[in-house]
Amino acid sequence: MGQYNAPLRDMHFVLHELLDVSSELKALPAHAEVDTDTINHILEEGARFSSKVLFPLNAVGDREGCRLDTATHTVTTPAGFKEAYRQFVEAGWPSLTCDPEYGGQGLPIVVYNSLSEMLNSSNQAWYMYPGLSHGAYECLHEHGTPEQKTLYLPKLVSGQWTGTMCLTEPHCGTDLGLLRSRALPQADGSYKITGGKIFISAGEHDMAENIIHLVLARLPDAPAGTKGISLFVVPKFIPNADGSLGARNAITCGALEDKMGIHGSSTCQMNLDGATGWIIGQPNKGLNAMFVMMNAARLGVGMQGLGLTEVAYQNALVYARERLQMRSLSGPKAPEQAADPIIVHPDVRRMLLTARAYAEGGRAFSSFIAMMIDRELSHPDESVRKDAADLVTLLTPIVKAFMTDNGWIATSEAMQVHGGSGFITGTGVEQYVRDARINMIYEGTNTIQSLDLLGRKILMDNGTRLKKFGALVQAFVEENGTDEAMNEFVTPLADLGDKVTKLTMEIGMKAMQNQDEVGAAAVPYLRVVGHLVYSYFFARMAKIALEKLDSGDGFYKAKLATARFYFARLLPETAMLIRQARSGAKPLLDLEAELF
Repeated sequence: MGQYNAPLRDMHFVLHELLDVSSELKALPAHAEVDTDTINHILEEGARFSSKVLFPLNAVGDREGCRLDTATHTVTTPAGFKEAYRQFVEAGWPSLTCDPEYGGQGLPIVVYNSLSEMLNSSNQAWYMYPGLSHGAYECLHEHGTPEQKTLYLPKLVSGQWTGTMCLTEPHCGTDLGLLRSRALPQADGSYKITGGKIFISAGEHDMAENIIHLVLARLPDAPAGTKGISLFVVPKFIPNADGSLGARNAITCGALEDKMGIHGSSTCQMNLDGATGWIIGQPNKGLNAMFVMMNAARLGVGMQGLGLTEVAYQNALVYARERLQMRSLSGPKAPEQAADPIIVHPDVRRMLLTARAYAEGGRAFSSFIAMMIDRELSHPDESVRKDAADLVTLLTPIVKAFMTDNGWIATSEAMQVHGGSGFITGTGVEQYVRDARINMIYEGTNTIQSLDLLGRKILMDNGTRLKKFGALVQAFVEENGTDEAMNEFVTPLADLGDKVTKLTMEIGMKAMQNQDEVGAAAVPYLRVVGHLVYSYFFARMAKIALEKLDSGDGFYKAKLATARFYFARLLPETAMLIRQARSGAKPLLDLEAELF
């Protein structure tokens, strides 16, 4: 059922040569002692766990799925999942980036980011159980009371307990203003919460002794819409003051969703029948608190897209090297064999390089974002923290949408490389396609991410954040514009930067007359900006590769070839996308709804 080997060489290149993470961390007092050897050791151990423990369970989880006992409302995860989680906890992985005050190791996000890619490549469905716990930890760490932090955080940090977020209801997904779940205050300061939630990942399972649900609900006097939503912590078992497990709470799994993919992840319909909960943060301000977890989840889903891109590419590459089919159009390349391996054919190369380029671009981009998060959280200079926070805010929708769109493209191309074998379960590649499709949907569909980017992150602040990223692009262009060897990268990068500026102004002017213009342009616009981001990082990577091309290390030759492919074959998509964005709302809205 295929193979997975963590791309450690490229991870080292991104972290140490492209981003110079060790030097960056020296400027952050909390991480100044984290050196290259420490980072590499963590990645090596993560690679071993991912390939040896998790990857063999990926096909198992897809075949078996999860099982619900409707009498006891308990969920059994696929064979091996629970044992793998025990090993994960014993190795200390859940605590890697958490606050040492609550038992964490306090390591930087940029290190965990590479681990996250490996875990998603090896077994996305399994990783959803501990992955969501980290978001719950972050939310409680930022918004919980001292008592809540003391009670819940050590168990979440250790992995003894896991966490979820309960937002979606049968009648409302993205539009949380329609939310109906109710929370009634009690004399002891707790609340009784009643309602139904759907699509709750890891809502019930057998991998940890307790599950901490973060639940959105309304107070009796709450105003309508999103301004009347509060956030509550609702544990599966109500913990005693010493952290031991108390009574079973009235929150149960009523059904498991029968899904297209990620079968090993329990996607639950959760019923709250007067469940006991405690408010997090201020009344009616729950959505603000939950955004901490939602943003963490959006970044995490982007990494799911990257993880599947990489593993699908690896397996397509192995197949292309081994599968014999036809002869090269320019003459036999393996005359001693009955036919040539299909990797000699130009269009097979196109498919492989598409997946490879989207993997390498996503790895560079996501590692940069993780480094910006570390700056935002830990840099001593407030202005540096502010600039980093603005970049993270701007680019989070692109991490989620562009990287998952690319994951869908890459896994589909990898399946195509396999030909008929890709459509059957024996190779395992069709699972990557099915698993990748959910990443474009949940944690805010990619259309929602596009509206967030264009409407909120750019137009609402008059492009201030976009200009900060544009300044990085401009500085690189000015620094390398006279280097003839860099012309093939710098010229299209500069050209696209100018086009993004003009396109943004044009859409902004149209939107002043008709807000539907934002909705009509948002999806192609995000993809254009995504390509601007990738172009910037590929240009930077190409510069390094050119400088080290004479070293004799084939890695740099391959990096340069991938960058050239990206600029020649993937970046031109922006011409079509810009025309789509400029076409406006009229072609979409002219046809009356009843005529569809």
